[in-house]
Amino acid sequence: MSANPLPAANRLRLTGVDWSTYARLLRLFDERRRLRITYDRGVLEIMTLSPRHERIKHRLGLLVLALAEGMGIAVAGFGSMTFRRRGRRRGLEPDECFWIQHEVQVRGRDQIDLRRDPPPDLVIEVDIARSSLNRLDIYGVLRVPEIWRFDGKNLAFLARQADGSYATCSHSLAFPRVTPADLAGFLALRGQLDETAIVKQARAWAAQQPTP
Repeated sequence: MSANPLPAANRLRLTGVDWSTYARLLRLFDERRRLRITYDRGVLEIMTLSPRHERIKHRLGLLVLALAEGMGIAVAGFGSMTFRRRGRRRGLEPDECFWIQHEVQVRGRDQIDLRRDPPPDLVIEVDIARSSLNRLDIYGVLRVPEIWRFDGKNLAFLARQADGSYATCSHSLAFPRVTPADLAGFLALRGQLDETAIVKQARAWAAQQPTP
C-alpha cells in the first residue's frame, strides 16, 4: 500500500489497498463521521468534511423531508451510511440517502444490505472539495437511480442511464414536479431566513404542487 497525497489539504489517497484493509479502516473511523472514505478497486481516498460541506448537505436533506411531507410522500432517510459491495470492490458514503419509491421495503429497518435490498432511490452528493475518485461511477455500479449533486455553485439532478452512467435531467425522479431551480431558490434563502422558516416555505410550496 502506498500513499499519494494530493494538493488539497483535506484529502489523502492510498493505492494498493485490499478489501480487508478498507473494512478495517471503516471500523477504525466508525465514530469519526466528519471523514468520507471512498474505495474503488484498490484505491482508497480519505477526505475531511468542512463545515460548509456539512451545512449544505444538511439543508438539502431538510428540503427532501419538506418536499416529502408537503406532497404526502413516504420517505426513509439513512444519512451518510456506508454502502459497499465486496464483489464489486467498491464502497462509499453518500452525504444523505433516501428510500422513497422503495420506502416500504426498508420501513422499520436499521440495517441495509445491498446484496438483497434495493439501493437508495435518491442520494445527495455535495462535491465542493472535488473527490479524486469517480464517485458517480461507484454510484452507477451500486445502481442508485438518482443523485442531487451540488458543486459549490450549481445544483444538478442526475439520472442513472442503462449503461450505469449519469445524465442531467430536468425534473427529479423521486419528486417529479421538482426542478433544480426550485430547490436552488430555497437554498438561496439561507442568508435571509432561518432553517425553520425555509423548511416551512418549502413544505407549503410542495403541498401546492399537482400530484403526478
